[in-house]
Amino acid sequence: MVRSLWTAATGMRAQQTNVDTIANNLANVNTTGYKTEVNEFKSLLYQTIQTKTTSANGENKPVGAQVGLGVRNASITSIFTDGALLASESPSAFAISGNGLFAVRGEDGNTYYTRNGNFNWALNTEGGITLTTSDGLPVLDSEGKPIAFGKEYMASKMYISGDGQFCYPDESNNPVPLGITFGIVQFNNPAGLEKLDSGLFSQSAASGAPINEATSTGITKSKITQGYLEGSNVQVVDEMVNLITAQRAYELNSKAITASDEMLRQANNLRQ
Repeated sequence: MVRSLWTAATGMRAQQTNVDTIANNLANVNTTGYKTEVNEFKSLLYQTIQTKTTSANGENKPVGAQVGLGVRNASITSIFTDGALLASESPSAFAISGNGLFAVRGEDGNTYYTRNGNFNWALNTEGGITLTTSDGLPVLDSEGKPIAFGKEYMASKMYISGDGQFCYPDESNNPVPLGITFGIVQFNNPAGLEKLDSGLFSQSAASGAPINEATSTGITKSKITQGYLEGSNVQVVDEMVNLITAQRAYELNSKAITASDEMLRQANNLRQ
């Protein structure tokens, strides 16, 4: 009975983490570029009560007796499916359709990745303009350099083609490529990326090395859409169903603890 107490307690802890994950998904339902997270579980060790030994009459038993010791959270996986495209009035709003991620340079000088294309043009030290995130981190081009232009360029006239090239109108108002392309990367295992705050991801051993779409072949390249932002891919109805399921599982484990406690109480009363 003590074993059942601890087993049910692991179930309650696991379901609490599950509810925390669902709550985080619902909290970020309107977060640009957010990817829904799914909680996955695995069973704990099994305790052997009786092995597949030979019975008293010399016959082998077909199965042994093992009792499980509970459950734990195995992983919280981000699902990298495309979110809905939402129209934006900002000319520096960009949405990715496909497997790519934008590359940005962090304050520590390292490269991070995001699906949040809600960028802004900021004045740089040379009087020109630099494309940055809402936190002021410079967005990188296909060569790993900050996307910056001289003071002769106006941010409102910048045009980005579907393949991520920056263009500027000439005297005839026709867009001319400027030789700078968005730094879009892919990962063999995007779910292995380490999640950071502000919608950023960092490379990890599980994700593999970044694959530069501009220089790599044999991959399906992403499409950039200017004037749109990618909404989160959270499905509210699914999350509400998952929330009810997690709550019921939490209640069942709490009832198992109550039942075990009552059985212990009855055992303690046998002496009276």
